[in-house]
Amino acid sequence: MTRVAASRSPARPDRTPRGAPTDSPGAGGTAPGPLHGHRDDDGSDRDGAESPEERDVRLLHALRTDTGRRLMEAVRDHAPGEELALATRLRRDHPAELVAAALTRARLRVRARAKFGAEADTMWFTADGVEQATRAGVAARRAERFAGAGATRVVDLCCGNGGDALALARAGLEVVAVDRSPLACAVVAANAEELGLADRIRVVTGDVTDPGTVGDVTGPGTALFIDPARRDGRGRTFDPEAYSPPLSRALDAARRAPLAAVKIAPGIPHEALPPDAETEWVSDGGEVKEAVLWFGTGAAQPRRATLLPGGHSVTGDGSPAPDPEADGEYGPVDRYLYEPDGAVIRAGLVGAVARIIGARLIDPRIAYLTSDVAVHTPWAAGWEVTDVLPFNLKRLRALLRERGVGTLTIKKRGFAMTPEELRRRLAPRGPNACTLVVTRVGERPLVLVTRPLREAPGTPPGT
Repeated sequence: MTRVAASRSPARPDRTPRGAPTDSPGAGGTAPGPLHGHRDDDGSDRDGAESPEERDVRLLHALRTDTGRRLMEAVRDHAPGEELALATRLRRDHPAELVAAALTRARLRVRARAKFGAEADTMWFTADGVEQATRAGVAARRAERFAGAGATRVVDLCCGNGGDALALARAGLEVVAVDRSPLACAVVAANAEELGLADRIRVVTGDVTDPGTVGDVTGPGTALFIDPARRDGRGRTFDPEAYSPPLSRALDAARRAPLAAVKIAPGIPHEALPPDAETEWVSDGGEVKEAVLWFGTGAAQPRRATLLPGGHSVTGDGSPAPDPEADGEYGPVDRYLYEPDGAVIRAGLVGAVARIIGARLIDPRIAYLTSDVAVHTPWAAGWEVTDVLPFNLKRLRALLRERGVGTLTIKKRGFAMTPEELRRRLAPRGPNACTLVVTRVGERPLVLVTRPLREAPGTPPGT
């Protein structure tokens, strides 16, 4: 069987990495503590004492008792500057390690709100788990896709803190959540109980190289989801073979299941994508969050861009070279300019969106579209173009001063100078605002002076 390490936690050295939490107060009055998930590879200290991970599991259970919950309520939403005094006061009635664990968890909950909303305040996390967790809306959409493709049971390998497992369970699926970290598994089980989903999620500590750990993933209705760790002790890794497990091993496992999805970094080069997978790029609120390799969906096209929260999707072949017949002609900048959503650009589907909104590319190598009609669409941000000028710093500075522009938004594509450097050189002053789009058509650098499209009443076209 293909060897795939069942853990979303990145590989760790024997000693605690720089910046990892400790049990003692840190500089500036902070008191980082346990629940960080660092441990030796065998899960125990070399001298036979309680390992950090064993301690963290014990403290997690202690925080879920009545006493622990009262302690958690006492540290909820405290100000960072109050932490040292709060910790000192709480240590009069509680063990120091439990207070440190409570403060750590309180900080993790605050960070997790960006991904889980208010529900984060009832959940349990590790530091690695918060960093790599899928946003709740993104996980819910993936769970819907699994269910819509006929899955009834999903094996979630490298389950981390369980964000995806929870979403899959809420979609009515039976879930087997697998991780090699006992702490991660304890956190998943705790979250399932807190959210009333324990009857749908079976948590397994182990490695999928052991057939008895995971069970059969080839039967009808069974699907596989793998979210490899893309961080190590030094931070984020961009080499797919440096994932844990390596992408090649994750793909071997995915191809054995009738339906599977493998989460990858959205910036992965197109040449690294497997030809037998449908690759989906997902944005949430205009930010590209992830890419997913899907197997067994029967997709007609190999590329998909999905925009959340609306759930809009567009598909295509993602060809890097423009095809006038498929992508539309390109030409001069018209009255309106559009920048497609980042998921569309990553998927190579700019031409497909051009067809949807009735626009054309301004240049075959630049992801800007133009038309003479105002279109309000989820697929792209839009601006009305007031001026199209050859790039000339002196002339542009004079124009902005003449119009009293002091608030300047700068966007660029195909132009070497950074927005910060351009803003410094322009030194805008005045009460008015505008958006500059600095780009290139052919070999000519252009600057477009624009203002954002205003939403029109009624149903917008191009949706």
